[in-house]
Amino acid sequence: MAINLTKGQKVELTKGNPSLKRLMVGLGWDTNRYDGGADFDLDAAAFLLGPDGKVPVDADFVFYGNLKHVSGAVAHMGDNLTGEGDGDDEQILVDLTLVPANIERIAFTVTIYEAEQRRQNFGQVSNSFIRIVDEETNQEIIRYDLGEDFSIETAVVVGELYRHNGEWKFNAIGSGFQGGLAALCRNYGVNVG
Repeated sequence: MAINLTKGQKVELTKGNPSLKRLMVGLGWDTNRYDGGADFDLDAAAFLLGPDGKVPVDADFVFYGNLKHVSGAVAHMGDNLTGEGDGDDEQILVDLTLVPANIERIAFTVTIYEAEQRRQNFGQVSNSFIRIVDEETNQEIIRYDLGEDFSIETAVVVGELYRHNGEWKFNAIGSGFQGGLAALCRNYGVNVG
């Protein structure tokens, strides 16, 4: 049975489950209809972070424009342009055995594409969640429902996997940013040009 997390909660992943190697990170959301007319295109991404909380190189940022990390540890399963339907809207696969030694954390984020031009923000998004599934057994291990804490933000750091004493843990973060993907990239040290 999955553990339902609250904001700020941390949970062990591999300590009690040493066979856990491959994860599917599912992110989902619904949009509240409004009169703007444009589709909501929300994008999931993963930032592979070193000890300083920054990406060691720009290629450590996995998103719709860079679907697979060079190590094979993280693979984005593709961009969903509308978020229609139930279940996961986007999925990211993580192989814990392939994560490079210099990577201490993998942050999972969701941003709204062209949010400013389309006058969109996370106040118009509901039922956002992240869930972690053991790919071997297809069992959901963790689920974190973000709730309705956001109003003007256009980017959210949903949660992160991190190494602690050789074991992997998950932290439910739920922290909003203004400035969309570019702001997150700056925060994590990706050159946005």
